[in-house]
Amino acid sequence: MILTWKVAVRAVLGPVAAMLLVLLVESGLLPGYQAYSVALAATYTILVLSVGLLAGWAGIWSVGHPALFAIGAYTVAYGSAHGWALEPTVLVAMLLAGGCGAFLGFAGARFSVLYIALLTLAFSLVALEVINRWVDVTGGDQGVPVTDLPSVTGAGSLGAGGSEAVVAAILTAGIVVGVAVLARSTSLRMRMVAAKSHPVVARSVGIAPEAQSALAFGVSGAATGLAGALLGLITGFVSPETFSLTLGINTVAAAVLGGVGAVGGGVFGGIFLAFAPSLAGLLGVDQLILQGALLILALLLLPAGVVPALGSVLRTLLRRARRPGEPSVVETSDEPAPTPAAERRTLEVADLGVAFGGLQALEGVSLSVPPGEVLAIIGPNGAGKTTLVNALCGLVSGGRTAGSATFGGVDLLRARATRRRRLGIGRTFQHAEVFTELTVAENLLCTTRWTTPTRRRAVDALLGRIGLAGQGDVHPDQLPFGPQKRLDLGRAVAEQPGLLIMDEPFGGLDAEERRLLAAQIQGLRAAGTSVVVIDHVLEDLFAVADRVVAFDFGRPIGSGAPDEILADDRVRSSYLGTTSARQPRTSTRVQGPPAIALSGVSHRYGGVTALDAVDLAVHPGVVLAVVGANGAGKSTLGQVLHGTLSPSAGTRTTDGAVRSSLVPEGRALFRTLSVRENLEVAGYAAGISGRDLRSRIDQTVEWLPERVRTRLSIPAAALSGGEQQLLAIARALIADPRLVVVDEPALGLAPALVDEVYGRITGLAEDGVTVVVLEQLLTRALAVAHEVVVLHEGVVRATGSPDDPGFATRAEQAYFGSPVVGGVRAG
Repeated sequence: MILTWKVAVRAVLGPVAAMLLVLLVESGLLPGYQAYSVALAATYTILVLSVGLLAGWAGIWSVGHPALFAIGAYTVAYGSAHGWALEPTVLVAMLLAGGCGAFLGFAGARFSVLYIALLTLAFSLVALEVINRWVDVTGGDQGVPVTDLPSVTGAGSLGAGGSEAVVAAILTAGIVVGVAVLARSTSLRMRMVAAKSHPVVARSVGIAPEAQSALAFGVSGAATGLAGALLGLITGFVSPETFSLTLGINTVAAAVLGGVGAVGGGVFGGIFLAFAPSLAGLLGVDQLILQGALLILALLLLPAGVVPALGSVLRTLLRRARRPGEPSVVETSDEPAPTPAAERRTLEVADLGVAFGGLQALEGVSLSVPPGEVLAIIGPNGAGKTTLVNALCGLVSGGRTAGSATFGGVDLLRARATRRRRLGIGRTFQHAEVFTELTVAENLLCTTRWTTPTRRRAVDALLGRIGLAGQGDVHPDQLPFGPQKRLDLGRAVAEQPGLLIMDEPFGGLDAEERRLLAAQIQGLRAAGTSVVVIDHVLEDLFAVADRVVAFDFGRPIGSGAPDEILADDRVRSSYLGTTSARQPRTSTRVQGPPAIALSGVSHRYGGVTALDAVDLAVHPGVVLAVVGANGAGKSTLGQVLHGTLSPSAGTRTTDGAVRSSLVPEGRALFRTLSVRENLEVAGYAAGISGRDLRSRIDQTVEWLPERVRTRLSIPAAALSGGEQQLLAIARALIADPRLVVVDEPALGLAPALVDEVYGRITGLAEDGVTVVVLEQLLTRALAVAHEVVVLHEGVVRATGSPDDPGFATRAEQAYFGSPVVGGVRAG
């Protein structure tokens, strides 16, 4: 924990406010019934705070806290009846409630938010039944009194139901609020938030979501047990109706009303919960109506809660809100701290295999990465690269692994994902998976259990090395994509790993950011860190790699130096493709203006440029193939052509009204619906119904092969992969389009089925339908298309006809990102 003066001031506000209230009570300025109400509000503050912070920090919504509340109250009643001392009794109450909370948190960690809520509901129902039946301890529905409890310090007894209990409740609530404020600055909260917001990434930095859920619920339960003990002391009597499900619902509502995850929100919610009956009586309305109306208004007008909303307004009025400037790329001569010699280990992978059901995603993978080597893993989409990375990091969910993988002699396949961080393995992610609810600095601080001044200084130095100096207090979602990826890298190298695994680190970066990233990778290599990188940006990847291993269909197919690997015929064919048969192409029959024209079209997702100044004309009646590696921008271009995506810049013009349909990658069929029902849904979506729809379905069904036509009543999931692809295309044809965009139609299909699918696609052009095929394999595109466009990193690098004798060579160069293609500037 870093105790800054701001944190210290905020932390003492709670105890100071509590002492002022105590002075009012002791001076007699507050009548007895009002003092009791204040004590009740203090008790409810602890309860609402425990529920609100549990939901805000750990993402666990509980309606079972009344049961934990009851455990605290009945423990005090039992202890007072059996001569227990005050302090041990309260401690037992907290341990019992905290233990039950930890169990619920661990058991519910695998469930969704809804099922965790149901689990806590079931726990509360069971607890209420136990209270009513365990008469010897609880008194059943008659309740049980609470008497005086002596202090172990010898300072006398605390009288239940008296002014001493009121003072104790107020002071305790003030202390709890202060502790909660301090907890916000600790890695305890950071790790809980990280586990809640992104469990997979949390595992990669050594955070176990199950442990965080158990810890969060345990602490919340202990605080609720303390609140229950205070309730028993200030009321002097405990009965079961106090702990009904209504209290659980009201507590959640109060937490939402005040502000989930905000300490001030818990205080506001506790006060509201205590005084809601009096307020309802004053207004002459039912309490439930008042609470429901206020909650609805808060959700509609102040979704973050009353306290966060007021805080935001106050910051605006005081001009304290700081808008961070655009972070610039910062270069320094400082390299990442060298990896200690003892930590320099070798990664050894032998005959590694990963299977998901009947799919063999990896098979026979063997490689060795010594300290200080940068190994590049390349291959087309679906080659198994990410599966290999996930297997090394322990993030293969539901997959069966075989073979061996060791790092420094430690068996990685037997080590938990959270342990691999401690073994010296760091990991970056393709899409910069940062913890957006934490600040930039907290994204780095959460990787360790203790936040010390030394650790804070190390993080500040690391932020400088990755070009984010001065951005520590900014939230990642306020940063462009490039700085987010640098933050992802900083989190991966925060503990100076011996092995760094990077998943597509160059994707989405501009030229300057790539240069900086390459320098950082070279610095890690010089420090003795082993680096495994997978990426589709081959120019940048090969510039930093010592060795390259190519994958296809889950197996290594080639290995060598960067300047040699693409000379391997197997590697080239894995990227460019081969065809078993050349599909006949009809000549382009339709002349005239293009059906669709794009001029200067660019598109960005956040800070990522997917398309850059694309000029393209799609002529009617042709098969146009858009080719590029994964991440080249094909799908984005297809959506722009279809008209479902408006580009960030540029224009899309059409020759009159062009009806278009899109067949997305992965088919997106309704798998539980029948073949006919899939077609009917498409018809309804196109505004076709009744006799017209039946006629259109009959026409479209004739386009399908007989083996599908005769099985229209079976679920789409029962079809083979090729049949599903044909059904997806047929579904697009229901709208009688003049333009069909088909994204990766051959993905995952056997060669014979690929030929069948493409044969029917080219047949559409013969019927006058314009077809745009988004394809990864260049050879296949050259075999079936009238025109081919090669995309590389969102830029059109080559355009031409397969009938041009020299075009295939130019297209191949463009595919791999050659700087100049046939005299045309490439990018």
